[in-house]
Amino acid sequence: MRKNLIASVAFLLASSTAVFAQSATDGKVKIGILNDQSGVYADFGGKSSVEAAKMAVEDFGGKVLDVPVEIVDADHQNKPDIASNIARQWYDTEQVDAIMELTTSSVALAVQAIGKEKKKIDIVTGAATTDLTGKACSPYGFHWAYDTHALAVGTGGALVKQGGDSWFFLTADYAFGYSLEQQTSDYVKSSGGTVVGSVRHPLSTQDFSSFLLQAQSSGAKVIGLANAGLDTSNAIKQAAEFGITQGGQHLAALLFTLAEVHGLGLEAAQGLTLTEGYYWNRDDESRAFAKKFFDRTGKMPNMIHAGTYSAVLQYLKAVQKAGTDETEAVAKQLHEMPVDDVFGRGGTVGANGRMIHDMYLLQVKKPSDSKEPWDYFNVLATIPGKEAYIDPAKSGCDLVK
Repeated sequence: MRKNLIASVAFLLASSTAVFAQSATDGKVKIGILNDQSGVYADFGGKSSVEAAKMAVEDFGGKVLDVPVEIVDADHQNKPDIASNIARQWYDTEQVDAIMELTTSSVALAVQAIGKEKKKIDIVTGAATTDLTGKACSPYGFHWAYDTHALAVGTGGALVKQGGDSWFFLTADYAFGYSLEQQTSDYVKSSGGTVVGSVRHPLSTQDFSSFLLQAQSSGAKVIGLANAGLDTSNAIKQAAEFGITQGGQHLAALLFTLAEVHGLGLEAAQGLTLTEGYYWNRDDESRAFAKKFFDRTGKMPNMIHAGTYSAVLQYLKAVQKAGTDETEAVAKQLHEMPVDDVFGRGGTVGANGRMIHDMYLLQVKKPSDSKEPWDYFNVLATIPGKEAYIDPAKSGCDLVK
């Protein structure tokens, strides 16, 4: 009798543990999309990234572990202090389980540090600095869509091979710009090129004239635009007014996506070489995803939008496989699970949190070569993930054994 009672109690305890293990810790799963929705990077990611996140939730079925999945979003205005306040509020009082997108490197670094402190997951798709999976890495931090090293290998490497072996950098004056300039400089020099100088400009600069004149007078074959969003678009427009490309110098848009090409127009952007982790017109699968995205947003997705879709989808798969939304268990699955979706097909996640996947070297078409709306790129090359990204063992992340 006593043995039967003990066995019954043990069975009940085991059953209740199993039920608990297969549930969300607070009865729901909540994901925050934190990015620039009103400033220089609003087209780069913005509200369209929020829609991409919602698409991922819908495609997953709207629930995980039999509880609803909720997407919340906010505009960090490219200010780390604002982003930090939102992140702390989300984590402390609004039961947000993970924060994603995080355009702007200074913002992403600040929020990842908070996530590390509070043992919460972040998956960065909008920011570029390799510090996120280097010296600032976190066991709960993941970097998904691209980084400055991949951009340097793609765009920088291509232009050096084409004879662009002397560079001058026009650089955004914050962590992203420094990282992009440094990574590209290192790659140019390792390929036999030289860097003749650089100048830094504030974020959201309206007048690039003094910076462009310095770049023009340097005599460099390539002017590397180590900036993004409207800053890059404005620099390209004003460079045309100074006749820089007509004078024989080449502009390298080191972080430029489909969204910025669309905003600038093919007439102004034609011939630019750039690197992305996704192109909507690459194959049938990417076209199908892009059509669904276009129906919701009125635009085709760039790598930030597609990367955010992938990050949210992979997080939900990890929660499902872990049987809980508890951070340690989900982070373990995110590190171990291969990525199998329209963005990161065949991707793997390193011990430093870097998602390693193929990148694409693209060139903007001439207007006469574009066959339909948003048909903007020729795919020049596929860059294998192992070439595009730093080996985790050499990343400087103290999590890599």
